[in-house]
Amino acid sequence: MTKQLLSKWHAYMENPTEDALSELLHDDVTFISPVVFTPQKGKDLAMKYLLSAGIVFSDTKFKYVHEIESGNRMILEFEAEIEGKYVNGVDIIDFNDEGLITEFKVMVRPLQAVNMLWQQMGAQLEQASA
Repeated sequence: MTKQLLSKWHAYMENPTEDALSELLHDDVTFISPVVFTPQKGKDLAMKYLLSAGIVFSDTKFKYVHEIESGNRMILEFEAEIEGKYVNGVDIIDFNDEGLITEFKVMVRPLQAVNMLWQQMGAQLEQASA
């Protein structure tokens, strides 16, 4: 199942659409952001955050550099460059036996990257809510 979901996730990343993302997420998915204090629960909120992140990370040389799969968990390390600043992080993705994502956690470093993402994600989420 892990290989199948990983393949679907990479396909989504190459061609991100709302429909493709919706098909990957469980209705009760939890999104855990590196810049928001509380977990965001439910498909609508997770989609809002992940779609906004896709916009923030577009044109940033985003790429996954390492992938670890174990049971119903994938850990995908990524790198990107935003406004000349290096961004390094991991997506920790848990999923159920049906292959639907139940938890999506993002961790980012260094601190400059976290601060920049906080600002850009805030602006993007505000725009998406307008």
